[in-house]
Amino acid sequence: MIELNDVAYSYGDGELLGELSLTLPAGSFHFLTGPSGAGKTTLLKLCYGELLPTAGHLRLFDQDVRSLDRDGLAELRRRIGVVHQNCQFLDHLPIADNIALPLTVAGHSVADEQQNLAELMSWVGLRARAAALPPELSGGERQRAALARAVIMSPDVILADEPTGNIDWEMSQRLLQLLVELNKMGKTVVIATHDLGLIRAAKTQVQARVLRIANRRVQLAGADL
Repeated sequence: MIELNDVAYSYGDGELLGELSLTLPAGSFHFLTGPSGAGKTTLLKLCYGELLPTAGHLRLFDQDVRSLDRDGLAELRRRIGVVHQNCQFLDHLPIADNIALPLTVAGHSVADEQQNLAELMSWVGLRARAAALPPELSGGERQRAALARAVIMSPDVILADEPTGNIDWEMSQRLLQLLVELNKMGKTVVIATHDLGLIRAAKTQVQARVLRIANRRVQLAGADL
């Protein structure tokens, strides 16, 4: 699905990530850990093509990102759902419309997708909140809405950047369960997190690899996590 070969990424004169070689196969489940500022968000941005490597080779779905034009890259990115660290919604639109925005951007008829949208909102436990505006949602509801928006296009890969950082443990477990269910449906899942408790909880439900960013490199973390 996603392959990085000797990838590096630099901001200005400083190298943030270097010599990264990593493969995220179809149907795999990964956690990405590391201290603040280590480059977790940057690595996720490389994985969905928002950033291009300053060195090395990055392939998304067997295509080298450097060989793609803007439209080609945009098409590939539709196969990747992203749950951002800070959920951004349009506050004047009901949450159902916010979740459906990727359909609109892709040129799909939202009217034709109403049943799928309703089923998706039920799956994340937000069917009764469909008409609510984003400011009316709790933190946990916002994160579940963000996940629904990320998967509404049925992506092959889901990347989640600190999805449980601002919600309580019970809601974190609920969100984790949704991500585990997606993985069991064959989706590749990558979660960037500081929460070792979340990682331990996931390991009782799914076979997950834990990757740690340290000294600009990605390493396989120890089995004691």
